[in-house]
Amino acid sequence: MRFTKMHGLGNDFIVVEAWQDLPDGDLSALARQICQRRWGVGGDGLVFLLPSEVADLRMHIYNADGSVAEMCGNALRCVSQYVYEHGYCQRPDLKVETLDGIKQVHLEISDQQVKLVKVDMGLPILEPTRIPMLTLTDSPVEVPIEVLGERYVVTGVAVGVPHAVVFVPDVNKVDVARVGASLEQHPIFPRGANVDFVQVINSRRVMVRVWERGVGVTLACGTGACAVVVAGVLNGLTDEQVDVELPGGTLQIYWQDRKRLYMTGPAKEVFTGKWPLVR
Repeated sequence: MRFTKMHGLGNDFIVVEAWQDLPDGDLSALARQICQRRWGVGGDGLVFLLPSEVADLRMHIYNADGSVAEMCGNALRCVSQYVYEHGYCQRPDLKVETLDGIKQVHLEISDQQVKLVKVDMGLPILEPTRIPMLTLTDSPVEVPIEVLGERYVVTGVAVGVPHAVVFVPDVNKVDVARVGASLEQHPIFPRGANVDFVQVINSRRVMVRVWERGVGVTLACGTGACAVVVAGVLNGLTDEQVDVELPGGTLQIYWQDRKRLYMTGPAKEVFTGKWPLVR
């Protein structure tokens, strides 16, 4: 099975063309094997490129633990750049089908190379029952919960996948793995949640550390960056247009008129290879 390793700000993926057919066998097990960093290629997810009847292509993602991801902003930027630079789509504007619906993508191109990828991430979901988030009120904002003997105030937002956004004084002092895993599995989130720890620098700049459901600590998260800006606006902490600084780099997020979310950032192809499939 031929693959291409790509990343969006260090959030890395193994991209596989499956225009004709998906590989035979258990794809969840394949994702777990190939995403292992010591025994496999290493990655946060396995992404298949498939034909679509309603868009330019369809993206299907498995997390590193083998679970299916409804949506991933960084993976979406990677595959959009991939299909352009590999000649499958020669337009700067394309549509990508995901489990979270069709996403509109714009490529900023210079000298036949993609420099930045802008994605229309759609409307955030704020109704607790749809996130889903089990709250006592109809608001997902500033909900107190307790894990590991500590009280945390979270704001729930779904941007394709559920997110729990936590504002903290200093993200570098948070045990992201320990606290993130506990918040992800809290009963208030029946399907689990990605957890985003946020330090507000000013109204247009934040620092974020991410714990991703089904993956763990990652260097960047596109849907998380979007959720952070929505939560920042709802909590009166940020503007609608914010630079979100992640360990892997910066994403520009714009929640236009508190309606549609736009994410802009880079993607990069790292190497290609071949993975042996056991038959």
